Order: sequence, then C-alpha cells, then structure tokens
Amino acid sequence: MYAKVNYNWFMLKADMTSILEKEIQLGFIRASGPGGQHVNKVATCVQLRFDVRNSPSLTREIKERLVKLAGRRMTDDGILVIEAKRYRTQEGNRLDAIGRLTDLIERAVEKPRLRRPTRPTRASQEKRLAQKKSRSEVKRRRQGVMDE
Repeated sequence: MYAKVNYNWFMLKADMTSILEKEIQLGFIRASGPGGQHVNKVATCVQLRFDVRNSPSLTREIKERLVKLAGRRMTDDGILVIEAKRYRTQEGNRLDAIGRLTDLIERAVEKPRLRRPTRPTRASQEKRLAQKKSRSEVKRRRQGVMDE
C-alpha cells in the first residue's frame, strides 16, 4: 500500500533538521473529481503519513508547534496526514506532498517571537478618557429634564 521514498533523508533549511526516509510513508489512492475514463484506472493522489509523536528527528518543542500548525491534518494518534492531488501524475503529487511536509516542518522549527506587553501611553489614556467624557456628555444632553 505504501511506497518507498527515494530519498534517504530530507534536509530542512531552518536549524538543519533532517527526517529519515523510514519516518515517512507514502500511499497512492484514487483522486476524486472529474477526469474521464482514465481516472478510474490510476491512483495518482498521494497520501503522506508522518508520525510526529514518535519521530526521533524532532525535538519536543518542534513537535508541539507542528501539532498546532497541522490542525485537522493531525490524527488522534499523532500522525500527520497530507493528501496531494494537485497534479495528474504520482511523481508530481509525491513531490508536492513532500514539499508541503517540508514547509510545515520549517514553519514549526522557527521559534515564535515572544510578545512583550506594553503599557498605553499617557496621551492615549487621556484621549480615551476625553472621548468617554464627550460621549457621556452627549448622552446626558439627550435625557429629558426631570421635574419633581
């Protein structure tokens, strides 16, 4: 069901992280959609499976970020599933799936910038209070005069 990947490992740009060939499984299935007579004979859609949870190549932090980035492509067992059916050939879809996995892992390798909370400036605080005061004045003027 699953074919072998021709590469021994994939080198990623960020942090020089590499993934071994045995960590990736490729399966070929029939693609959905229009295509005529040929579509029922060939399985050109590639289903790439990568076990993120049990991967020895990735650190714990990268795995956590990868799970967040993958979203619904991640199974409950921690397996990332990528389906590639953009091209009409197995080779094109295989390269597309591997490229998408590489891009996803490269994004996970990058550490997110920490947000440093800032305080509002004095001018912005005064401007907000002035707007509140003018708004309350408008509303106060709309009220009718109350006679006792």
